[in-house]
Order: sequence, then structure tokens, then C-alpha cells
Amino acid sequence: MDSSANSLINPDARMGLAGAPASGVATPGAGQAGGAADLGGGGLGGNFSQRLSGLTQMRGNPRAPLIFAVAVLVAVVVGLWLWSRAPDYKVLYSNLSDQDGGAIITALQQANIPYKFSDGGGAILVPSEQVHEMRLRLASQGLPKSGSVGFELMDNEKFGISQFAEQVNYQRALEGELERTIESLSTVKSARVHLAIPKPSVFVRDHEAPSASVLVNLYPGRVLDEGQVMAITHMVASAVPEMPPRGVTIVDQDGNLLTQPPASAGLDASQLKYVQQVEHNTQQRIDAILAPLFGAGNAHSQVSADVDFSQVEQTSENYGPNGTPQQAAIRSQQTSSDTELSQGGASGVPGALSNQPPQPASAPINAPNGASGTSTTPISDRKDATTNYELDKTVRHVQQSMGNIKRLSVAVVVNYLRVVDAKGHATMQPLTADKLAQVNQLVKDAMGFDAQRGDSVNVVNSAFTADVDPNADLPWWRTPEMIALAKQIATYLGIGAVALFLYFVMVKPALRRAFPPPAPAVAASLPSPDEPILLDGLPASASSGAAGEDDGESDLMSLESDKHKFERNLEYARNIARQDPKIVATVVKSWVSDER
Repeated sequence: MDSSANSLINPDARMGLAGAPASGVATPGAGQAGGAADLGGGGLGGNFSQRLSGLTQMRGNPRAPLIFAVAVLVAVVVGLWLWSRAPDYKVLYSNLSDQDGGAIITALQQANIPYKFSDGGGAILVPSEQVHEMRLRLASQGLPKSGSVGFELMDNEKFGISQFAEQVNYQRALEGELERTIESLSTVKSARVHLAIPKPSVFVRDHEAPSASVLVNLYPGRVLDEGQVMAITHMVASAVPEMPPRGVTIVDQDGNLLTQPPASAGLDASQLKYVQQVEHNTQQRIDAILAPLFGAGNAHSQVSADVDFSQVEQTSENYGPNGTPQQAAIRSQQTSSDTELSQGGASGVPGALSNQPPQPASAPINAPNGASGTSTTPISDRKDATTNYELDKTVRHVQQSMGNIKRLSVAVVVNYLRVVDAKGHATMQPLTADKLAQVNQLVKDAMGFDAQRGDSVNVVNSAFTADVDPNADLPWWRTPEMIALAKQIATYLGIGAVALFLYFVMVKPALRRAFPPPAPAVAASLPSPDEPILLDGLPASASSGAAGEDDGESDLMSLESDKHKFERNLEYARNIARQDPKIVATVVKSWVSDER
């Protein structure tokens, strides 16, 4: 009965059945459903049956997959739009204590600022455009409180505080100021400073130098170079009285020691940097003077500098021999002369008259001997002369500075000259001896050649080898360009394959269900408007018609247009519905059962 009913009416005629009056159509299923609804009295059974019937109708609707696909597409578009409109959250504060975190969250809630936590809960995130504003507003409220403190700790000193507590507060304030200063560097995320300041003593033997330990937490992907480490070391040493730079130890968050041993153990970073700078500057001067002559890339130079970093301090005192007395400088001269003369005295009996001093000469001094009555004869004559001359003395104090250049070695290679003849052919020719000598002299002048220092210059003229393509010997299908093109084509093919798969698996079946193609006309199985219908639901012509008549009727229907076929099938279905509604109810029932 179900098969005959299905063959009785064309599926294209369902729309016609929907347009026909349905007041006279009644199905046993409908009556049973109504009875069930009445029996349930609007209870749980009735609601379940209504939901089941609604779900069955939804599943039977051929456009349901298309509607579902469109809804999913709209939901995805709306979700992407909302996601693009979502604010970008950035870190407001991290590594906060529970007390500071609660106070900051309370302040954010009072200001109606949205916030959220990071995955690990170690940071508070707020919209990026409000990060700086909220930091300033929270700083005005004194948040966070558990951060490093500076010399503002000394503002609230209590009256009668002990000297020990005052010293501890000063050390804490100094550590906090150093932490803030180090954290101001762009590479450092956070820093901790620990100072070990010994108690001062009046005894020299008990004097100890202070020391410091610094822990720096760097941003991901950043490092401190040698210059920055030395800068932090000297900054901390300069902030604490009597602290030597060697007493500062710097460690990063991974436990790596960043400070280097003292410079006495070898060359430090600054000395190596100075050597590299000397070599680089000399090389730049040589390249700059050769580039206009040979062109960029046609002359290359390398410089090796031997720098003396030893510090020498020398003091010498030299004495030289004196020259002739006429050339020598007299420092002091002393002459003494002693002459003893014999003179006649008184004679006779000693007494007062004989002890009288000699009388002055009555005759002139220049009188000849015997001219006077008294004669004098010299007994002894002694003369002493002492002359002190200045000595030639040289005192020299020499202190040689570090970083003196002991020797420079320069190597220069020059490419052949490119000569173009009258026909336009270019050839590479070597330099002449005179040209090579000029280049050698230019290099010496540019580097500051000093023969006494032991400098050396070597200039070589040679043809440069052209750059060899490493992919020249590879086949064309293994070249990087072809591999990149193949990857690009494979990407496009993969996208196309996915698109075709989605079209044939999801889109095309949905379109077929939503818009089913018209079924072929079965006019031979439909009765004419005047033809009687048998009790079994089949027309008389359908049970007694021959195969030849069916073929003729199908050929006749194929000559008609699609519009006429649809109207004819629709009219036949209406006639059947008027003559016997039970057959239509049976057909509808069979359709519903098939779709289930």
C-alpha cells in the first residue's frame, strides 16, 4: 500500500497538496496524536510528543542544514568581530604581595577599571590604554607599599630611636635608592641590593672595607654587556663611602656571575675594546683613502696593533764629569794667606822697658833694606786656596701611561684595475710598480708609519675572485627559487583541496536538501480527471495499461515544457484529493514514515 501510494503522486506535487484545502484530509496518525494529547491533558506526555514532532519536522526540513551552516557562519563572524573589539590587556604590576594585590584590586574596582590576572596569577592586567594612568593614580595612594623604599624612610623617624635602628634604616634607604637607580636601566626589570657596611673603628688594623651584592632580573632576551656591568659596579662603589669597585658582586636571575676578576689577572674588557678601536680606526683611515682610487670593494685592509698596557714609573739621578776650569761653574772659593816676619826687639835686662811693643817704623815702607835703623826678615809664608765647583747632576722621573702603541702591522690587498678599451671591452690589468709604490706610501701616511717603532706594511696587488654561487651546480628543480615556488604552489593546492572537500561534503549536500531538483514526471501513473479510481488507490489505466502506452505517453510528455508538466501533475493531484482524501492521507503518512 505504501509503495502504490508513493508511485501515485509525484513528489513535485507536494506543494500542490499544501495549497489544496486540508479540511477534508484526516490521517489515522493525526487522530492518534490528538488522542495522545488529550490523554496527556497537557502534561509531560503532551509536551514530549510536541517536542518530538517539532524535532521530526525540523529534521525533515531539507533546508535545515543550510540554515545551520548560515547560523554557524554568522556566529563565527560575530565572534571574530567581538574578539577584535576586545581590549588589549597589559601588565599593571607583577610579583606583588597578597596585601598589595588586594589593595590594588580594591582601587581598580572603585575606579570601575576592568582587570584580570595572568595565567600564573603573578600579575594584574588592565587595558593597555589605562596602564600609565592607573600607575600614577595608585602611586598617589601609596600603592604598592611593598616595593623598595628610599630615603623617604628617614622622614618618619620616631623620637628617641636608637643609633642601631637609625643605622639600619639608613642602610635600608641606601639599598632602596640603589635599587631604584639600577632599575631605571632599560635592560633591568628589577634589582636587589645588599650592602655589608662594617662598624667603623678607630684602630687602623681593625678597619674593613664595605662590600655590596647586586642581583639583577633582566627582561627576557636582554643581556648586560661588559660596559654596563662595569658602570653598575662603579656606581654602587661610588655611592657607599670607602667601597672599592672590587668589593661589588653582580649576579643575574639565572645565577651567572657578571663581574670579572681584577684587571691585574689579565686584560679586561676596556683594554680589549681599546685595542679593537685602535685597529678599527686605522683600518677606516686606510680604506677611506683607497676607496676613491680603486672604488668601493676593490681594496681591503687589516690592521694588527700591539698595545702596551704596562704602567712604568722610573726615577734616575745621573752625575756627569766636569769640564775645564774655564767652563766649570764655581760654586764657592776661599783663599787664605799666612806670613810670619822676624822683627828686632828690646835688649838688655828684661823689665818693663824691654817688654814694650815695637815702635812704628820711622822710615817709609818702601825704603830699601838698610835704609832705616831696624831690619825685618820673613821667616815663613803660607797661602791656602779652596775652590768648590758645581757638579753635573740629572734627576729624571718618568711615568709611562698605559695604552702606548708598540707596533702596527698592516696588510692591504688591492684588486686589478678595470680598463675599458675603445670598443667597450673591459679587461683587468695589474698595477704598475709606480702605482703600487704610491699606494704603499699612502697606506704608511694614513696609518702613521714609524720605522723606529717597528711598524710594517705589506701591499699586494691581485685579482679578486668573483663570488661563486653555491647553487650553480644544482639542478634547476633543486634550486632555492624552485623549492620556494613548489612550496607556494603546494600551499595553494592544499587550500583548494580543503575548499573542494568542504564544498562536496558539506555545502553541496546542504544545497541539495534545501533545493531538491524536480523529479521526473510520472504522468502515466496519474489518472486523468475523468478516470475512476479503484479501491486499492490505483487508477484503472495504471493497472491495465500496457508498456507501449506508457512509452507513448512519456514521449508525449517529453515534448511538453516543464511548466506544463508541473501544472498537469498539480491538477492530477488535486483531482485525486477531491475524489478520495484517504489516498492522499495514506501518501502523506508514507512520506512521513520514510523521512523518519
